[in-house]
Amino acid sequence: MAYIAAEKEHGFEGPACVFCDLPARDDDERTYILYRGARAFVIMNLYPYNNGHLMVVPYAHVDSVRLLDEATLTEIMVLIQRAQAVVEERMRPQGFNIGVNQGRAAGAGIADHVHMHLVPRWVGDTNFMPALGDVRVMPQHLDETYALLRPGFAS
Repeated sequence: MAYIAAEKEHGFEGPACVFCDLPARDDDERTYILYRGARAFVIMNLYPYNNGHLMVVPYAHVDSVRLLDEATLTEIMVLIQRAQAVVEERMRPQGFNIGVNQGRAAGAGIADHVHMHLVPRWVGDTNFMPALGDVRVMPQHLDETYALLRPGFAS
């Protein structure tokens, strides 16, 4: 609720590409960037499907995986592996959803900049709130989740 009720800064909402803007800020804790690679970065989702919902985002501003070069695609998959290992160690999920929503019709919230989702899952983590109330209950604030996961990306 703290995030939803707060006034938004340029970059979190607005005409600029959030995935281009956030790494340029050079304030990883504030922007929830957990790790920066050479071609892509790992960031927490501000509108998570579940606690620990991360995204791996290329620095290249393209709207399709077919427009990414092989080195970027490889780094994205390596970072998904690393992110999964960190989340497994720190949060102990029982499963994961991993994927790309490419284009508005496929559910992409930011369709102009392709990115891959890693969503930790636990048995029973869905309930009546999303189905009936169109809301999600998150038991942990984003700042707490960042503090939990960030040390796993430090090495």
